Amino acid sequence: MIPLWDEGLQSERTRLAWVRTAAVLAVGSLGAGGVALRAGVSPLTVVPFALAAVSGALLLARTGIRYRRVQHALHEGRPLDDRADAVIAWLGTMAVAVGAAVFAVIR
Repeated sequence: MIPLWDEGLQSERTRLAWVRTAAVLAVGSLGAGGVALRAGVSPLTVVPFALAAVSGALLLARTGIRYRRVQHALHEGRPLDDRADAVIAWLGTMAVAVGAAVFAVIR
């Protein structure tokens, strides 16, 4: 049987990928919201971008917790559970898509 734990840096690379995803989601959403506001649309149009930025910030805040949980699960041979983070990332991405669609229709 192949052991679940590997001495490589897979967990560290995965954590960095989540950090990049969260940062792009948060900063990109703030930038898109700023562009929308400067274009003169209603502030309500920016709400989806704000929700996406909060999603990105939440993901970024959870990276340390997730990393420790993954390390413990790998060392103990337990299955990994990252569904909550995947849902948060999906919701943030959908919020960006909704915000972009609303902005495109209004503009």
